[in-house]
Amino acid sequence: MPTVSVKRDLLFEALGQKYTDEEFDELCFEFGLELDEITSEKEILSREQGDEKAEGASDVVLYKIDVPANRYDLLCLEGLVRGLQVFKEKLEAPRYKRVSPADGGEPQRLVITEETASVRPHAVAAVLRNITFTQERYESFIELQEKLHQNICRKRTLVAIGTHDLDTISGPFTYTAKPPGDIRFKPLNQSKEYTAAELISHYKTDSHLRHYLHIIENEPLYPIIYDNNGIVLSMPPVINGDHSKISLKTKNIFIECTATDQTKAKITLDMIVTMFSEYCDEPFTWVSSYTLCIELAYRTETLSGDFINKRVGINESAESIAQLLTRMCLRSEVSGEGDLIQVEIPPTRADVIHACDIMEDAAIAYGFNNIIRSTPRTYTVANQLPLNKLTELLRQDLTAAGFTEALTFALCSQEDIADKLRKNIVETRAVHISNPKTAEFQVVRTCLLPGLLKTLAANRKMPLPLKLFEISDVVLKDETKDVGARNNRRLCAVYYNKSPGFEVIHGLLDRVMQLLDVKPGRNQGYHIQAAEDSTFFPGRCAEIFSCGKSIGHLGVLHPDVISRSELTMPCSAIDMDIEPFL
Repeated sequence: MPTVSVKRDLLFEALGQKYTDEEFDELCFEFGLELDEITSEKEILSREQGDEKAEGASDVVLYKIDVPANRYDLLCLEGLVRGLQVFKEKLEAPRYKRVSPADGGEPQRLVITEETASVRPHAVAAVLRNITFTQERYESFIELQEKLHQNICRKRTLVAIGTHDLDTISGPFTYTAKPPGDIRFKPLNQSKEYTAAELISHYKTDSHLRHYLHIIENEPLYPIIYDNNGIVLSMPPVINGDHSKISLKTKNIFIECTATDQTKAKITLDMIVTMFSEYCDEPFTWVSSYTLCIELAYRTETLSGDFINKRVGINESAESIAQLLTRMCLRSEVSGEGDLIQVEIPPTRADVIHACDIMEDAAIAYGFNNIIRSTPRTYTVANQLPLNKLTELLRQDLTAAGFTEALTFALCSQEDIADKLRKNIVETRAVHISNPKTAEFQVVRTCLLPGLLKTLAANRKMPLPLKLFEISDVVLKDETKDVGARNNRRLCAVYYNKSPGFEVIHGLLDRVMQLLDVKPGRNQGYHIQAAEDSTFFPGRCAEIFSCGKSIGHLGVLHPDVISRSELTMPCSAIDMDIEPFL
């Protein structure tokens, strides 16, 4: 959950009321939030960097409030205060509207060229006119952008926000993409111009911006926004230009969001405009730009009071439920037909996508502590899955037989399940990871043996013999399944000593079958017969059959398998499917 830090005194001033810490904690709980910590800048620095670094830091009390990850409208002081005021019925939810330029002229235009399609194809824009900043408002404006970048924008990979002083630039604006060598401008807070390629090198050591370079670093074209005079506004998603930077004196703000996801871009721009339009001379208004601009659209959902009563477990009238929803910034009224409620979803509530989201808000406004506890009408008895129960029983008895359980990674390298086991990767039916982060995790394991051999290699200096087992899932391609693959529960055990110890592994198989109540026999029981498998030593491998069906292999591992696993002693192993015994 995102955490919003607000100054306590500033928050109480905006709320028009002072609270004790306990009272505000209770208010947050009622509204579906959590007061996570009460601290100060000095206390944070002292805790993280020591008392010396904290000298001279502010003692102003900070409230750290946890908000739900999908409530983008609560990521700043303005949205938090507005939501709490409406919840406490001290304020009506504002109406957001688009207005034309005061001088009657054409709205600003943002032209998107086709070159952006390959790198960052979408852009939306808006203008806030006649805004008044104070130091606190300015800091909140910057912090909201950062919170959105880390949240819905997914660290600028989906959306990047740029804000500019409109009085220092002139439209129409052009959003295009060019080779790095063709882009040159003075970036924010720098004293000289750089090419785009030089900027990438310059910011590789920047503690903040270096995290965003990878988004465009390897692209042949970099996105760039120019004004009508060729002045660079920004090179998203990395840095804005210094020419159009905003300040406390800025009165008109041009806001642009470039994106790979158009829906996320619209939501992001909605949040910035709705949160800070209250500081415009005409509050809660904005001026659109000619492009894929935001509409601040309201939409209406209809649901019944009975739906909410049943889901929440309350018994309220439709009128009462409509009032509860209105307290959550969802203007609601009862329609003329039965108990149907018309709910208006404002542009600030991008989290409301289903009737269940509206029902949840009704429950919050009603108060979870006010819902009467009742015994469920349906009684169910939980039970362990048969496959898991069988697994647990076998684990206990294999441990009693002197083997130590290992728990290995489900992902491994292609080499682990193919080359090291003397098999062809094509024949393994392995599920491959499309974008592996490391060579160690390229595929999902198709057998448990590679993990146990790695465990032996890591513990080969331990006293001999080493007896290990694992009962877990492997994943195999299966075209008959809707996802193209299936899980298979298998048992694997290894015996590592100066002698191969085939008889030990064979004895373990007999013990497992005894536990499963499967008697020796060719038809209804189990038996083994000589087989050839490239993983095992020729003439020292057997195939396991149960009720006439092959369920696995056991034998002495091939010397190549042992040496490729960085082992030096003989090793025997068993690998079998346990699902047929359910």
